[in-house]
Amino acid sequence: MDRHTLSVLVENKPGVLTRIAGMFARRNYNIHSLAVGPTDDARVSRLTLVVGAEAVQLEQIVKQLNKLVHVLKIVELEADESVVREMQLVKVAAEGAHRSQIIELADVFRAKIVDVDHDSITIEAAGDPSKLEAMVNLLEPYGIREMVRSGTIALARGSKSITDGSKVRMQRVV
Repeated sequence: MDRHTLSVLVENKPGVLTRIAGMFARRNYNIHSLAVGPTDDARVSRLTLVVGAEAVQLEQIVKQLNKLVHVLKIVELEADESVVREMQLVKVAAEGAHRSQIIELADVFRAKIVDVDHDSITIEAAGDPSKLEAMVNLLEPYGIREMVRSGTIALARGSKSITDGSKVRMQRVV
């Protein structure tokens, strides 16, 4: 099953996320990642959904999302034509000699040490999901105590924008 990143503009109103999540639940579609945030227009929010789906199932997801009244526009962001980022916090056991090795490892990944305790270090990293996975794999031998990861956020590369050509539907939010 391939992973697809969908960028979805929705009206910034209460209950919109519930409707979208409900559609996924009713259709038994799985969401791998979900991030929601404001856009440059306060009336519009942007959802970035990562779903695992074959082509036919992805087409159904897009059709079902388009039926939801508060959905303004949906764009699939191709991996090679978009900038994709995630953020993660990792708390690692860090005792004795391992402490300096963990700090060096964080430096290699351009991550930040955001908390230090007598037996642990918390590392903040942001970047491409594969980079974050690589860092976690290298930290695992030291003992990961806790980890949290944000949903994927993504934008199309270049001057192209999700709002290009969507003025008619965007007028609904006025």
